[in-house]
Parts: sequence; C-alpha cells; structure tokens
Amino acid sequence: MRRRDVIIFFTVIFGVYGVINYYIFIRGAGSLVVFPAFRPWYVGAFFFLAFSYIAGRFLERRKITALSNALIWLGSFWLAAVVYFLLIVIALDIARLLHWIIPFLPQSFFEPQARFFIAIGSILIVVLVIVGGAVNAARPRIRSLNISIPKKSHSLNTLNIVAVSDIHLGTIICKARLERIVRKINSLNADIVLLPGDVVDEDIQPVIKQDLGDTFRSIKSKHGVIAITGNHEYIGGVDAACSYLVEQGIIMLRDDVIKIADSFYVVGREDRSYNRGPKRRRKPIEELLRGLDKSLPIILMDHQPFHLEEAMKNGIDLQLSGHTHHGQMWPFNLITNRIYELSWGYTKKGDTHFYVSCGVGSWGPPVRIGNRPEIMHIKLTFLNIAK
Repeated sequence: MRRRDVIIFFTVIFGVYGVINYYIFIRGAGSLVVFPAFRPWYVGAFFFLAFSYIAGRFLERRKITALSNALIWLGSFWLAAVVYFLLIVIALDIARLLHWIIPFLPQSFFEPQARFFIAIGSILIVVLVIVGGAVNAARPRIRSLNISIPKKSHSLNTLNIVAVSDIHLGTIICKARLERIVRKINSLNADIVLLPGDVVDEDIQPVIKQDLGDTFRSIKSKHGVIAITGNHEYIGGVDAACSYLVEQGIIMLRDDVIKIADSFYVVGREDRSYNRGPKRRRKPIEELLRGLDKSLPIILMDHQPFHLEEAMKNGIDLQLSGHTHHGQMWPFNLITNRIYELSWGYTKKGDTHFYVSCGVGSWGPPVRIGNRPEIMHIKLTFLNIAK
C-alpha cells in the first residue's frame, strides 16, 4: 500500500472513530446535570478509554511492555463498548425524534434524574453484553462437516481435516489462548491441519516475545500444518510473519500448490492484499492448477471469500476461507451478509464445496456476540470415481 493511501486510510479511520466517541461523550455528559461534581472524572475516564487502544499500539511498536499490553487490552474492550453505547444513544435519539413528531413518552423521561439513571442502566447493559461476549469468544466449539467427493485417491479413502482460520495471534490472542486451541486441534487426530489466513494479527513481535511458535510445534498432524496469508499478515509485515511461521514447521503456500501423499492437492492463494503492491497481481486459479492431475481431489485455501464462482469453474473440490468473522459482533453480521455471498457456513456450487469459517480468534475486541468461534473438523470421503 502506498504511503499516501496509508495516510488517507488512517485519517478516515481515526476521523470516524473520533466523531463516534464525541457523539457518545456529549450524550453521556448531558446525563450528569444533577451531579456536576462527576464531570471532571467522567471527562478524564472517557478520554483515557478512548485513546487507550491507540496509545497501546503506539507504545507496542516502540517496545512491548506491561503498560502497552494493559492499554491494548483495555482499549480493545472499549472498542466493543463503543459499538453498543452508540446503538443505545442512537436508539434514544430516535425515540426523542419520534416523540417530537408524535408525543408518546412520559414527561419524566426528560427529567435530569431520569437521564442519569438511563445512563447508569446503559452502562450496566453494555458491561453485561461485553462480559458475555468475552466469555463466548474464549470458548471455541468444534464444528463438524462430512463431505463426499466423487474422485479417486491413490492411497486414501477418507481425509480428516482440521481447519482453523483467523487466529489473530498477538497481544490479545496470547499463549494461553493458543494452547487451548492447539489442545482442541490435537483431540481431533487430524490427517492435515489447514490455516486459511490471518494466523498473525499484526506485528510479529508480540508473537515472538511469547514464543508462540513453541506451541505451534506441538500440533499433531499426519501430513503437517499448511497455512496461507491473510490481510492481517500484510498489515504487520507479511515476509516477517511468513518467515516466522515457516521456522515453526508450518508450510506456507503463497500462490503455490503442494501434493500430499500422492493422493490430493492443497492450493494456497496469496491474499488479495498482495495486489496492492506496485505492479503485483496474485496468480489466477487457472494458472495455479496448470499441470495438475485434476482426477485427484483439490483443496483450495483463499482467505477472503470473494468470487466463489472462480473455484467452481476451475474444478476445485473444496474451498476453505475465513476473514469475515461473520461480523464478530452483532449487528456487523448484517453487513457481512450483504458484502459476501457466503459470510459464514457451508454451501455448494456445482461440484465445489465451500466453507467460510467465522474464525477461532478475534480482531480488536476479544468479544464475540451473535456467533461463536469455531474449529472446523471436516471429514472428506473419496468415492474413487474417476472423472
């Protein structure tokens, strides 16, 4: 991404974030009319929370410390809280607007004391939602899927796949969290473990400092662990992230193909972020498949689930994707459902099976509301029918 594009991108992001926080701040300040002594504390606490994530990331870039970690954790929960405070404030403002058109609210609703108690109630609601979402995010489930593929395989009748997308390793998804994920992976006796992108959240340094690679090396898989890049590997430095993962014994497929046990292929596409570089374009699927024995099963990993028809037209048997998180927190799933043909789950187009995972980790807030993180357990059965 060019420097100018980066500046524009972050200017827009910080601008929107600032406007949203200011909107919430003004509405919250209005509820303190009856307790003016609280206002300085409110102002200080609000601005500290609003800037904690940004400050933590800035400090982390310079040096990882207990302070930078604490600020990132606190700020991450604030990012989630902002979403639900915003929804509450908008709902209250809409109610006031409708009341102005057609009066239906009691006069007591507009009293200063009522505004204060509404603010307290809103805080309690948001805290309960965030706590519930954090508990949910920390408890990934195993989601099982059985798929039959009408192709021959030289030496296999079945293939036991464990697929884990969007781990987002870093300060938030730390060693303890990864160890729990790996224990679940190992309980499934995988023939092969596939990681369809966003293994690393952003900067690789928190991953190195926690020695998360040691945990990766404990994954048990007959045919190894294979990963592809996601957009977040590009945010923090794709080459450094990939080099680190390769050092841990993970096979990185970057617009590449590997043949396993002379029985099936795994195709790994470079993330779409690759195209942002000057004069760079990731390879089309047809180029990646050139020269392959298409009578054998072909599994494709493509992090972002756009243009599913391309896999179908090129004879892919199974495509695994992630990226969407299915919105991660309601109501963002309503947006991802509009953007992607398949935001989460399984579908079949022609002879091609697709699964888009909502992911096992989280980006930003360690909170999931409306969906639960998952580890995919896919059993492929080969019908040994020559096509």
